[in-house]
Amino acid sequence: MSKYVIFTDSACDIEPHLLQEWGCSFLPLTFRFDDYNQEFEDGGLNPRDFYAKMRSGSVAKTAAVNSERFAEAFEELLKDGTDILYLGFSTGLSNTFNAARIAAEQLRGQYPDRKILTVDSLSASAGFGLLLYLTVQKKNEGASIEEAAAYAEATKLHLVHWFTVDDLVYLKRGGRISPMAAFVGNALGIKPVLHVDNEGHLINMFKVRGRRSSVLALADKYGELAITPGEGPVFICHGDCDSDVEELKRTLKERYGAEVTLVTYTGTVIGAHSGPGTLALFFLGKER
Repeated sequence: MSKYVIFTDSACDIEPHLLQEWGCSFLPLTFRFDDYNQEFEDGGLNPRDFYAKMRSGSVAKTAAVNSERFAEAFEELLKDGTDILYLGFSTGLSNTFNAARIAAEQLRGQYPDRKILTVDSLSASAGFGLLLYLTVQKKNEGASIEEAAAYAEATKLHLVHWFTVDDLVYLKRGGRISPMAAFVGNALGIKPVLHVDNEGHLINMFKVRGRRSSVLALADKYGELAITPGEGPVFICHGDCDSDVEELKRTLKERYGAEVTLVTYTGTVIGAHSGPGTLALFFLGKER
């Protein structure tokens, strides 16, 4: 069996040291603040500093990885005799996956003896990261590149994403709610609860009154949708809201005996769209 590497991008919101530990290669998406003349790679600012700038009113604009950068990074591995399984950010949210697919198509002709497989995760943030984690486990168990790709394809629509945001202004900027709805919702303490659907899009599912209710709603969804509550990996990511993370962890443990496998920050590129106070829960479910 030829050696292969699982390649990904920074929208998985898994810290670089963990990606290295898992044996994954990756490329970062980028962002730029409107009041700062510098482009940063995803993770190029400390998350607390990043969210502090957002809370002060700065607006971050993000950019996908282009096909040229993917081709350059892929070719380094191919020249070394390494096959590539690329697991990428949802096409429902970014052009990053399509850029990687274009690079792969270009390189297949140049390296006919090498394999370059691509899987659209239809996932985002640490939900994407959880799919990556599970696929790495399969690789470590001895799965071939084809078997690992097939596992990711078969699993991705069971990767459940549920999240809430604290400030509706960020959904307004992304065109997901109207300016009036954002103003009224913030004034009344309305908190949306959203998920990522089977096409990899963010969908506003329902609203609750108050932050605590939105945190508990995520735990409710775990009990409703988890294949076997209390078993299997659970990831949480957050936009600098540690106390809410602790409440969610405690609720999952008390209600379902569920232990959280990984807590990570919502990365700077994802966080540019969801804002400070984002709280998200990811697990394997009967359906998304």
